[in-house]
Amino acid sequence: MFEMETHISGLFPEILAMIFSYLDVRDKGRVAQVCAAWRDASYHKSVWRGVEAKLHLRRANPSLFPSLHTRGIKKVQILSLRRSLSYVIQGMPNIESLNLCGCFNLTDNGLGHAFVQDIPSLRILNLSLCKPITDSSLGRIAQYLKNLEVLELGGLSNITNTGLLLIAWGLHKLKSLNLRSCRHVSDVGIGHLAGMTRSAAEGCLFLEQLTLQDCQKLTDLSLKHVSKGLANLKVLNLSFCGGISDSGMIHLSNMTHLWSLNLRSCDNISDTGIMHLAMGSLQLSGLDVSFCDKIGDQSLAYIAQGLYQLKSLSLCSCHISDDGINRMVRQMHELKTLNIGQCVRITDKGLELIADHLTQLTGIDLYGCTKITKRGLERITQLPCLKVLNLGLWQMTESEKVR
Repeated sequence: MFEMETHISGLFPEILAMIFSYLDVRDKGRVAQVCAAWRDASYHKSVWRGVEAKLHLRRANPSLFPSLHTRGIKKVQILSLRRSLSYVIQGMPNIESLNLCGCFNLTDNGLGHAFVQDIPSLRILNLSLCKPITDSSLGRIAQYLKNLEVLELGGLSNITNTGLLLIAWGLHKLKSLNLRSCRHVSDVGIGHLAGMTRSAAEGCLFLEQLTLQDCQKLTDLSLKHVSKGLANLKVLNLSFCGGISDSGMIHLSNMTHLWSLNLRSCDNISDTGIMHLAMGSLQLSGLDVSFCDKIGDQSLAYIAQGLYQLKSLSLCSCHISDDGINRMVRQMHELKTLNIGQCVRITDKGLELIADHLTQLTGIDLYGCTKITKRGLERITQLPCLKVLNLGLWQMTESEKVR
């Protein structure tokens, strides 16, 4: 019987492109150097679908942007910027994602020269840690990037409420906004975003994710604005916001679309705040109250009563005990991740309750739980779905479970 042998060089370019699409980015570039046929196949747009180019812009490279265009690459991260940002914008007129995180030498002037006309294709812009950027740049962004959906401004300490007013005026399609450590932002700025000043700005009413971590000037009034104006919000990060309190939780308790709430290290959140959340109409999937030292066993009882649909719960360093675990576990049938690291009152009894009732757990953090022993760990490792057990700087994975 005649058998035909097929060598890889005989494959159709479409088949080669399909194979190359499974390679990591570095290897995609390497196969292009093997021969002309592989180069042509590797430049097929399907090979590079979704890839983000990571660039050091140091000197002129006339072939750079034509090469990216040929491969259909529309996402770029600038690792170092020693040329004008306008060089990128002019070279990639259909750019969809621009990551400038950590480009410390990017200024309002440089950004102003780059954004001089509408860029309708740009959906994602990351300016985190670009320290010199001020409200002036946000004015440019609001004017020319009308289709922006994701804006990262983490660590920009020169941003003020005026900048948020500009965002609320121009970026009506925004879905995700990160204001981490924007220390000048206050309740007034959040009011702008939530459409509380309609005469000046419509607001970003379609926001789904809002990060306000470490915005120290925020109070419960911000949460009132959020609850009134940002009805579509799904993810809210308030970690390290020392100015919010239990009363603010009343405002959040009826945000029916909210599924993830981060209150990590919010020092004024106590059992009362958890009670307010549990008594509302929330359908939370994830809750983090780690390092809230006023959270105790009573919070676990409230969670079991009104937040029993949680899939992820973080309670690291909270003042909870085996009694609190006992009051919670029988109702938490959907819980998959439980972080109780540094909860020093938890003993083997608590682990036995977890093993008996939280049968859907895939991950648990027990770092710093000094009163547990091998006996309790053996019970935990018998959980049928457990994949990750964190006991410190190392993790016990499924293959390393105690038998």
